[in-house]
Amino acid sequence: MKYMLLIHHGHSPGDPQPWEALSEEEQQAVYAGYRAVNETPGVTPGTGLDVPETATTVRVEGGETLVTDGPFVDIKEAVGGFLFFDADDLDAAIELAARIPAARLGGAVEVRPTKEW
Repeated sequence: MKYMLLIHHGHSPGDPQPWEALSEEEQQAVYAGYRAVNETPGVTPGTGLDVPETATTVRVEGGETLVTDGPFVDIKEAVGGFLFFDADDLDAAIELAARIPAARLGGAVEVRPTKEW
C-alpha cells in the first residue's frame, strides 16, 4: 500500500522563532532525522513547501476560474512538506511518521493511503 505523509508544522506558519530557539546541534539533529527518513527503503521523498501566504487558491464556479491569494482557509498548522511511502501496512507507515522530526517538535504527520485511479 502506498501512503502520503503530510508533514504539518506545529507553530504559526512562517514563524521562524521555534526553529531559531533550537541550538545548532538540535538543528543538525533535525536535518539528520529528515535525511534518515528520506533514505528509508520504500520512501519517495517529496519536498518542503513555502509558507501558506505564498499559496494561490483556484476554484471554478459556473465555468469561471476564480483565483485568490493565500490558503483556502485560515490555518493554525501549515503543511510544510510531504513524502510518499510504499509500506506493507498502516503500522509501518505510522512507525515512519513517528520518526519525522516535525512529529516531535510540536507538529503532526498525517498518514493517508493513496488511491489508484
